[in-house]
Amino acid sequence: MVNWNHLGSPGRSQSSEEPRAQGMDRWGALSLCLCLLTLQNVTAEASGDLLRWMEKMEGPPRARSTVPSLAQQVHILEQKLLNVSLGDYNLTVQTRTIQSLAFKLGCDFAGLSLSSAALKPVPQAWDRHAMQFPAELTQDACRTRSRELRLICVYFFTDSFFKDDNNSSLLNNYVLGARLSHGRVHNLTDPVNISFWHNQSLEDYTVTCVFWKEGAGEHHWGAWSSEGCRTEQPSPAQVLCRCSHLTYFAVLMQLSPAPVPVELLAPLTCISLVGCSVSIVASLLTVPLHFHARKQNDPTARIHVNLHTSVLLLNVAFLLSPALALPAVPGAACMLLAATLHYALLSCLTWMAIEGFNLYLLLGRVYNIYIRRYVLKLCALGWGLPALLVLLPLAAKSSVYGPYTVSSSRENGTGFQNMSICWVRSPLVRSVLVMGYGGLTSLFNLVVLAWALWALRRLRAQVGVPGARACRDTVTVLGLTVLLGTTWALAFFSFGVFLLPQLFVFTTFNSLYGFFLFLWFCSQRYRSEAEAQAEMEAFSSSQATP
Repeated sequence: MVNWNHLGSPGRSQSSEEPRAQGMDRWGALSLCLCLLTLQNVTAEASGDLLRWMEKMEGPPRARSTVPSLAQQVHILEQKLLNVSLGDYNLTVQTRTIQSLAFKLGCDFAGLSLSSAALKPVPQAWDRHAMQFPAELTQDACRTRSRELRLICVYFFTDSFFKDDNNSSLLNNYVLGARLSHGRVHNLTDPVNISFWHNQSLEDYTVTCVFWKEGAGEHHWGAWSSEGCRTEQPSPAQVLCRCSHLTYFAVLMQLSPAPVPVELLAPLTCISLVGCSVSIVASLLTVPLHFHARKQNDPTARIHVNLHTSVLLLNVAFLLSPALALPAVPGAACMLLAATLHYALLSCLTWMAIEGFNLYLLLGRVYNIYIRRYVLKLCALGWGLPALLVLLPLAAKSSVYGPYTVSSSRENGTGFQNMSICWVRSPLVRSVLVMGYGGLTSLFNLVVLAWALWALRRLRAQVGVPGARACRDTVTVLGLTVLLGTTWALAFFSFGVFLLPQLFVFTTFNSLYGFFLFLWFCSQRYRSEAEAQAEMEAFSSSQATP
């Protein structure tokens, strides 16, 4: 805009310039009014175009069949919002089920909070929602270009535009989206916070924050994914999503298949902490004792050492898991610990199966059991196979590991509690590489245990063992049960009336697994020393006899 106050001849008198200056001021004001009216008309026309397009999007199916696909409809709406002329610093256009907002942003952006309470309510939106954008949002875009940026938000109060192959249920059927012009926003250290409220408690549901991953569906234009999002529940009726990128967000709802009462979460956690701590101390004592034992070159003793080491790693990783699943901890640390915990569990299960295989060789193949580099081959299997099984899904998709929300339900409405651990997030990986792998190793060891008991009974019958050895045989059976880790098979009884007893029995026995192995080692060492002492006494008596 031209500043008319600086025009004119400097040789003219002040009195002759005043009428002309006043006339120019009137023309300047008139030009400004015309510009504002023109800009207002352009903005109104653009807003009307947006409104007509949004009404066309939410029209009946027949009307919608004449327009582009759902993906194209959403993309066209985004482009219209990005290109619309903004007369003010923001624009809001809404219909019955869609609400669109556009904001002008600068490189001095300090953050933005949007709440449904501050916006004009949409007729179909009865439940609250909010979005909070960090100041980091515009940093990458401002490094490459310093011109004006634009943030657009599109709220869908219907899930008809975001149907996936599983026909997933969304909380309130809300889909809240956001996009920044001039570049893609991802890997934010300060996440975008999206809040969803419901008019009832969500205690009977498992809720998961997800985003729409375009092109991931087989029969639809996308699929829901939880990658890069953390789920929190500050209250029973609120879900808080912390996501490191911008896209369309929603909350998946599923009925909890086997909720754990919140009153039992505290005692189960206490049992786990105490049991794992005791097992860690027992494993730290047992491993050095194995190295100082007389038969430290015995392959069986070396197998025991590897089993104790895997149990030690499992207990340490499990105790660290809840601490690293907190929102303040970087996601990479939780992902690494989750992969380590999974690796430790698979290693522990593998070494249990190796113990069963070694027991079969000792009892079934009394002669010709020498295998070249036997322990080295077993170490390659016990440590290498679990590493391969963890690296494969990790290389395919790193989001299979990370914070995993353990939800608990309650019978009354007085309490609500969630606990997260660093664990396997993919249901497929948990089914195949946790339950499936654990089921195979447990079944193998149960078969070996049954066969070993039958072999011991047959051996005792052949040599005619007196009844006084019954107590020692019972101890041997209990020791073999612990050594082969058959108590891990209790994980498959977490249903129906067995759920609550199984939780306490499984948690108690398996958290103390390292301590039970320590007791088994002590009993075996005491038995070996007693037998060695008896042999020495027999040899001395035979030497003393003339």
